[in-house]
Amino acid sequence: MKLLHLALAGAMMAASFAAPALATDANTMTIQLKDGPVVIQLMPELAPKHVKQIKELASKGEYDNVVFHRVIDGFMAQTGDVQYGKQGGKNFAPSRAGMGGSDLPDIPAEFSRTPFERGVVGMARSQSPNSANSQFFIMFTKYPSLDGQYTVVGKVVSGMENVDKIKKGTGGNGEVSDPDRMLKVTVGQ
Repeated sequence: MKLLHLALAGAMMAASFAAPALATDANTMTIQLKDGPVVIQLMPELAPKHVKQIKELASKGEYDNVVFHRVIDGFMAQTGDVQYGKQGGKNFAPSRAGMGGSDLPDIPAEFSRTPFERGVVGMARSQSPNSANSQFFIMFTKYPSLDGQYTVVGKVVSGMENVDKIKKGTGGNGEVSDPDRMLKVTVGQ
C-alpha cells in the first residue's frame, strides 16, 4: 500500500510539472522549411495582440505556402503576406508579395525594450507604427536601429541553421525571384 501512495504522489508531482510545459507549447510556433523545421517561442508577454493574430492565422493554415518575398543577407528574412504571397492561393502575385496582409485588422504597435538580434522575430509594418498585420521577419544578426521601432513577437529556439539557408534576394530591397516558402506553419505542436 505504501508503494501505491508513493507512486500516486510521484504521478501527481509529474503532472504538476507537465502543466507548465503544456502552457509553453501553446506559444510555440513551428515553421517547416525545405531544409527542416524552425521552432519559434512566441512572446505574448511582450506583444499579446500580435501573438494572438499570428496564432490565429497559423491555426487557420493561412501561413502555409507563403513565400519569403524579401531576404537580405546580413539583415533579415521577411514573410507572412497571406494576401499576395501564398503560392497556390487565389490572389498569389509574386510582384505584389509584401504589399498585402490578411482579412484581420491591423494591430497597434506593442514596442518593447527587447533588442533585435540573431533569431528574433519581429512584425513588419508600413511607415505607420500601427500597421502590422500578418507579415513578420526573422533576424540574421543584431540590428540596433530596429530596437523600439518594431514589435518583437518571438525568438527562434531551434532551426536557425535552416533560416540561414533561405534563398537570399538581390538588390537593395532584397526582392527574391523564385523564393523559398513556409511549407507548413503550426502552433502548439
